[in-house]
This record gives sequence, C-alpha cells and structure tokens, in this order.
Amino acid sequence: MVVDQREDVRIPSHGEQLAAYLYRPKTTHGAAPCVVMAHGFSATRDDGLPGYAQAFCDAGFVVVLFDYRHFGASTGEPRQLLDIARQHEDYRAVVEWARRLDGADPDRIVLWGSSFSGGHVLAVGATDPRIAAVISQGPFTDAIPTLLLVPVRNQLRMVLAALRDQAGAWLGRAPVLLPAVGEPGTLAAMTAPEAQPGFDALVGTDSKWRNEFAARLMLRFPFYRPRLKASKMSMPVLMCVCDKDATTPVAPALKAAASAPHAELRRYPYGHFGIYHDPQVKADQVAFLQRTLAGTASRA
Repeated sequence: MVVDQREDVRIPSHGEQLAAYLYRPKTTHGAAPCVVMAHGFSATRDDGLPGYAQAFCDAGFVVVLFDYRHFGASTGEPRQLLDIARQHEDYRAVVEWARRLDGADPDRIVLWGSSFSGGHVLAVGATDPRIAAVISQGPFTDAIPTLLLVPVRNQLRMVLAALRDQAGAWLGRAPVLLPAVGEPGTLAAMTAPEAQPGFDALVGTDSKWRNEFAARLMLRFPFYRPRLKASKMSMPVLMCVCDKDATTPVAPALKAAASAPHAELRRYPYGHFGIYHDPQVKADQVAFLQRTLAGTASRA
C-alpha cells in the first residue's frame, strides 16, 4: 500500500459527520494496527496532534485523528457543546468505522487520548475488551481533585453559568459559553500559569479551535471519574504522566495506572503541556505499541 499524503475523511456519528485525518503507512504487510485519536478539552485535531499521528504512521500504523461533534471541522449544533457521553460515542463510532476500514486490522485497534481525552480512552476502553491497547497521556482521570485546583469563586460562577445554559437549552436558546483557558485569576476552565502559554504553543494560525465551551458541562463534570474504570481494562495500557502537571492532577493518574491490570507507567519531568513537544514521548509510545501488538495480527 502506497499513499502520498493523509486523507481528509468524514465518519458518521449519530446523525452528524466527524471530520478526520486518515493516515496510511507507505508500506504494510497485511492489515495494519490502527490508532484512533482525539484531543482533550475543547482542542481540535490540528492542535499539536498531527506530529503524533505521523510518528505512528511512520512506524507502520494506520491512524484516524478526528474532531468530536460540535468542534473543529465536524458538524453538530450547537457549536462548542462539550458533552462527555457524546464524546465517548464519537470514539466508539470511529472505532467501528476503523474496524471496517480496508487495510486496518479490526482486532488491533488502539485508543489514544490526551488530557481530557486521556480519561475518555480509559472509560471507553473499559467497555470494549476487543480494544488491543490504550495510550493515555497527561490524563484527566478524576474531576474531584481537578476541581480543587479551581478557585472557589470561579466554581460558583461556572455553576451559575451552567444553570443558565441548561435552562436556555431547554428553551431552545443559544449556549452560554465560558472560556476554556485563561490567565491566572480570570474566569476559565483552565487558569494554571501553564495553561495559556501551553495552548498558545499548540494552536496554529489555521486551527479551528475556539476558546469557549457550553457552560452546561459543569453540571456533569464533577461526576466524571474515569480512573475508577481502569481496573476493568483487560488490554495493555500506557500511562504517560507529567510530574509537574498543574492542570490535570498527577495523583489520580498514578492511581489509575496502579489499578489497571496491564498498565505501564512512564513519567516525564515537566508540566501538562511539555509532553506535546518532547520527541521521547512519541518514541516511547511507538515502542509500547510495537511491543504489545507484535504477533497479535487478526486471523480473520
């Protein structure tokens, strides 16, 4: 199989179309493993992830890198609706699409997530034992310690905005939007000193990222604890944790790694956003996939 460049494809999900980049390796020997990837809190497929996708593709993997419904180049109204259950559904829709993709091995599908989606892949992987492996980097794994990082005043303001947004949604009104990231002391979901410069370094001039999300998420966010699903994961898991992470707490990520039966833990000496710029992380992830997926090709 030989291709010149990535393909821009559309994948159906619950009546909408997910925008995705499809990467195919230049040469394969039979059906190749496939990595299904999506970004974290509000970010899109173009924001720091193509480098990972290319690294996996260069190592011989098919890669599907997609935007969730309501975000980026995908369809879905209202825009910027960050719905945890829908994002899980989108992962599952892409996995099922990849299992039917020519040249991809349906029994060697890998889930990859970063930050908020680092929690998604734990939750989705725990419900699908057919998934061959999971990579979770800089992962959000538990809302409770994450909320403790948010100033109380901001917590109250976000809950009030969430109530207005949910009431407006029932009445058919446009969403009440909050900033995803801001400087310390401002009202935003992420205000650690590392957050604003971290996003600035990820988001390019051609990105479709918008610094906003529908506030109604904050009515559900406190109950999202994907680390509690880790013990149910039967596949190999690689957890890549940033020791100086000020955005997604380290302790619950370490607990998730300890509770997953077949988890490997890699730790890196920087904050939440440093992991996107460290080539060693990509090398570690490729090595993990090559090691865990060797000799597991589908016999179908």
